[in-house]
Amino acid sequence: MLVDEIHLQVLRAIECNPDLTQRQLAAALGVILGKANYCIKALIDKGLVKMGNFSHNQKKLGYAYLLTPKGVKGKAALTAHFLRRKMAEYEELCQEMEFSNSNLKS
Repeated sequence: MLVDEIHLQVLRAIECNPDLTQRQLAAALGVILGKANYCIKALIDKGLVKMGNFSHNQKKLGYAYLLTPKGVKGKAALTAHFLRRKMAEYEELCQEMEFSNSNLKS
């Protein structure tokens, strides 16, 4: 999986459920915990995600990952890039199928 794709998936998951733990995020994405941690840290470093620490009680701290305004724009840009790449792949496959069909008819 490409870095942009995993970052897009992380941003989507965080947007849908900011209370996800890194372990839950890793399971949802089908990656190991270390990769989920690495991706979140990279997105935080880029300013796309921020981590909030919220005390629910004195013994337990809860964390939430939130998309920043830059993160919302970044997610839109990654989505557009992903769609362009997938459309190019689709068009290439269509051309291959047309070429194969024309060769079969010859």
